[in-house]
Amino acid sequence: MNYSISNLTLVADCNSLLAWAAREKADLNYKKITIERVAQKYAETSVGLDAEIQGVIAEIAANDTIISVLPEGPTKEEALDKKVRLEYKKFVLENRKENYGTVALLQKESELGRIDQQILEVDAFVAAVEARVLALAA
Repeated sequence: MNYSISNLTLVADCNSLLAWAAREKADLNYKKITIERVAQKYAETSVGLDAEIQGVIAEIAANDTIISVLPEGPTKEEALDKKVRLEYKKFVLENRKENYGTVALLQKESELGRIDQQILEVDAFVAAVEARVLALAA
């Protein structure tokens, strides 16, 4: 971005902007580290969740097969109750996947990309201000 650096006439103003930029960059770096750790956790969680969901789906399918051949009675009622519990478990796992799985991981990766761009922009700003300091000192 083109900054109106030429409007700066005092080295003190430049130093003030450099101090602000240093704080801004430190904040962005801290945020980046935090998001990287969260993204790493999401990556680990998403693999486990996918496997667990597939296991529950297979268990539901097996339970459905059993239910289809059982005669009416307490055993069939137990199998139907188990199916309800498995469906609920699948629902909970799918909600966790939305919040901590692959989708959430991609959102965090996108956020990391935006932070990287902001850090690059702060670096460009600092370079422009430092060049102005040198020009004012000359």
